[in-house]
Amino acid sequence: MPITDPALLKIVEERVLNKLICRKCGAKNPPGATKCRRCRSRNLRPKRKRIGVKK
Repeated sequence: MPITDPALLKIVEERVLNKLICRKCGAKNPPGATKCRRCRSRNLRPKRKRIGVKK
């Protein structure tokens, strides 16, 4: 179900999508992280920002 309310969409983007993902182990990390909390790798990427679109 797509989110249509703009205020709710802003909250969802902040809480759910504003994360970094480790490329080595797949762990979710906070947005300001410099290394992974689980495996200590520095190879982090931002989480994809598409809502409601599945491959």
